[in-house]
Amino acid sequence: MDLAAALDFARSRRQTVLTTLRDDGRPQLSNVIYTLDDEGVFRVSITATRAKYKNLRKRPWAALHVSAEDFWSYVVVEGDAELGPVATSPDDPSIEELIDLYRTLAGEHPDWDEYRRAMVEEQRSVLRVRPTRAYGMLRLPKPSGT
Repeated sequence: MDLAAALDFARSRRQTVLTTLRDDGRPQLSNVIYTLDDEGVFRVSITATRAKYKNLRKRPWAALHVSAEDFWSYVVVEGDAELGPVATSPDDPSIEELIDLYRTLAGEHPDWDEYRRAMVEEQRSVLRVRPTRAYGMLRLPKPSGT
C-alpha cells in the first residue's frame, strides 16, 4: 500500500490501536487517540508509567491500526517512534506540546492550569511515530463468485 494513501485515510480519523513490542517480542496493544500533522507524523499522549512507554524506550518502533466505520477498511502504519520528555513541571516545554495535542483533538480546556498540573501528575509524554511502511485495505474486494 502506498504510504501517502494510508496517511490520507488516517487523517480522517482519530482512534487507533497502538502496537509496541515487549522484551520477549510479543505485541502490546493499546487503544489511543492521535493527531496526524502535515508532515505525516502521528502524535499520541502517553504516560511514562505504562507498558507502551517502557516498551518504546527499549524498542523505538510502533504500529498504528486505523479502521473505518465499516471495520473492513483499514490501514496499518509502522514507523520509528520517538518519545518526548516526560512532563515534570507545569511550565516545561513538553507541556506546550501536550497542550497543542489536546487543542487539536478536543479544542480548549476549561482550566489550563489544572490541565498542566494533571500532565505532570500523570507523567505524560508525547509519542511521535514517523511512518516508514503501510499496509491494509481501503476498499472491500468484490464478493467471491461475482
